[in-house]
Amino acid sequence: MTGIRHAPQAPTRTQELAPGESIDAHRHDDHQIVYAGSGVVAVTTDAGTWFAPGTRAIWVPAGCVHAHRAHGHLALHLLGLPADTNPLGLDAPTVLAVGPLLRELILACTRGPQDDSPERRRLRAVLLDQLRASPREPVRLPSPTDPRLVAVCELLHHDPADPRTLASLAAAAGAGERTLSRLFRRELGMTFPQWRTQLRLYHALRMLADGLPVTAVAHRCGWSSTSAFIDVFRRAFGCTPGAHQRDP
Repeated sequence: MTGIRHAPQAPTRTQELAPGESIDAHRHDDHQIVYAGSGVVAVTTDAGTWFAPGTRAIWVPAGCVHAHRAHGHLALHLLGLPADTNPLGLDAPTVLAVGPLLRELILACTRGPQDDSPERRRLRAVLLDQLRASPREPVRLPSPTDPRLVAVCELLHHDPADPRTLASLAAAAGAGERTLSRLFRRELGMTFPQWRTQLRLYHALRMLADGLPVTAVAHRCGWSSTSAFIDVFRRAFGCTPGAHQRDP
């Protein structure tokens, strides 16, 4: 990333972003929790993209260069935590499950005056307790570097419903199937089917945020049926696509 901005203290605030609006690459000396009160937020680093609807939050560690992008009308809640406060011991961006209590704590801590009152300190203490108990979620789309892998990933980004096998995609990219299979595991830390599922979920969130019907999203993202899409979405995000769209 170029033109990186350095903001020593991670801001704690709520910010409204229009669909497609972004915050350029920057870094903080503090940790930050990134949460979408509405819409979907994507956090991108050189290593890949982490994405989250309202049932998930993204942990961004201190010093990590990252950018934000809004899908749908995004109510972006940003919560800064001191560099010596790391309840999960995380040193890389991570998606965390957000239950009803943690959601309300994030909303409360990012609204109103940012003071050091006893009430604010108690809210922070309970929030840290909730973070310690928050499960980590594998909602990440890693970025490839090998040109052959880049070519295949770009094909599927252009058309996530592309049904071709890895062998067919390898031929189109001028590579061998076994070579690509090894590259997916070595560079991206997952198998080709796992990566394609993450890609389809990412595009599904984008399309749902734009208001497309669930059935249309399932078709455009390559699921064999709407029910299959709903099942995968529920397991990934803890709610159905329809419930996600209805959530404010």
